[in-house]
Amino acid sequence: MSLCPVILAGGGGTRLWPLSREYYPKQFLPLFSNHSLLQETLLRLDGLRLELTLLDPVIVCNEEHRFLVAEQAAAAGVALQTIMLEPEGRNTAPALTVTAIYLLAQDQDPVLVMMPADHQITDVKKLQKAIKQGYELAQQDLLITFGIRPRSAETGYGYIQYGEPLAGLKDAGCFRIKSFTEKPGRDTAERYLTAGNYLWNSGIFMMKASIWCEVMQRLQPEIYLACLRAVVEGAPDNQFYRLNKEHFLSCRGDSIDYAVMEKMSGENNTSTVVIGMDPGWSDVGAWSAAWMLGRQDQNKNVTTGDVILHDSTDNLVRSEHRLVAAVGCHNLVIVETADSVLVADMDKAQDIKKITEQLKTAQRPERLTHRRVYRPWGSYETVDEGENFQVKRLIINPGKKLSLQSHSQRAEHWVVVKGTARVTKGDEVFQLNRNESTYIPVGTRHRLENATNDPLEIIEVQSGSYLGEDDIVRYADDFGRK
Repeated sequence: MSLCPVILAGGGGTRLWPLSREYYPKQFLPLFSNHSLLQETLLRLDGLRLELTLLDPVIVCNEEHRFLVAEQAAAAGVALQTIMLEPEGRNTAPALTVTAIYLLAQDQDPVLVMMPADHQITDVKKLQKAIKQGYELAQQDLLITFGIRPRSAETGYGYIQYGEPLAGLKDAGCFRIKSFTEKPGRDTAERYLTAGNYLWNSGIFMMKASIWCEVMQRLQPEIYLACLRAVVEGAPDNQFYRLNKEHFLSCRGDSIDYAVMEKMSGENNTSTVVIGMDPGWSDVGAWSAAWMLGRQDQNKNVTTGDVILHDSTDNLVRSEHRLVAAVGCHNLVIVETADSVLVADMDKAQDIKKITEQLKTAQRPERLTHRRVYRPWGSYETVDEGENFQVKRLIINPGKKLSLQSHSQRAEHWVVVKGTARVTKGDEVFQLNRNESTYIPVGTRHRLENATNDPLEIIEVQSGSYLGEDDIVRYADDFGRK
């Protein structure tokens, strides 16, 4: 029987603001290595290919992130079965259900291992060992989750209480599940730690696709039916699979824990199992977790980028664009990006979400995007702006081109600063080399293309009464955008 990884990549990562933004959340960030958290999640299963029949992964993500997912998987050299596009997040139970239904419709009934894309694991071999144990148990039609042996009375994680070990598997750390508790208070967490039969809930699950669908039909028939319709009336779109929007949005949001696992666990449970492990796991839920996982110097400071510290201890300081200097600072989080600076008490790192809530109320763009915005063809960064003008730096990746488009309220002036551009302007098609430029009048159909093997860099000066990104009419697009 084959094993299919299902990677959930729809999280928002609001507690890692200002580095994590709604349109570029933490799973796409390289926080601990040259790979993003998503890429590390995909790559850490490669070692299982020699022992198991490992299918190409399925990734479930928000439609807004689809090109980021495709680009990062390709950059990591990981082939995907498909990228399942959620019109809007509905939590983990619907995400797993649409994937199971989709695979069964392809005449596949693999064991599914569902993993969040935004977790960090430092001991991959221990994770792989636990997955191999779960793979054997899943073939006995069991539902498996993976628990982390707690290192402290953490209040930011859910807990799993386990009971009797499976026959002959006590030393393997495989136990029947008695109960789930979601993020307990400090006193309760201390009691769990002392009791010794509780594990942190990792959010990783494993079961056969057919067993999951059978359980969902029995316990959550309304969710299952909405998911079934969303898949059946959905449609493939190149490497993506678009779920039917109306049916998926009609689905109630619910977690795997609440929708199924809690209902099937208890004293007489014979169907749900937890496997305890200690693979150096973290959900990287706040900057304090990033500090604990980072490389600390002799003063217990974790620094990234251009940072100078004096008489400072126990800090996380990250610079993305300019020098950050700190004197006499202790137990702080300091994060600098092109458009924002965060300073927070390390002990209050969980409350950074309150800042993003204020940004949302004020409709500030710093919640959504960085100054550099990624597109399927490359990226752009706003260099300067004022009344009736905006200056952007565009980077078009090799072999990519923007859509054929026009604007009703702005004109554009392009200057090539690096590479060679192929330009469509009205009925003309011509080439621009470095230090050459062209002007695109209001209403003119136009397109930029990089037909070379090297990056193309353009300075774009926009002028007009309205410069919003929604002033665009697309006539042709390689990426299926409307």
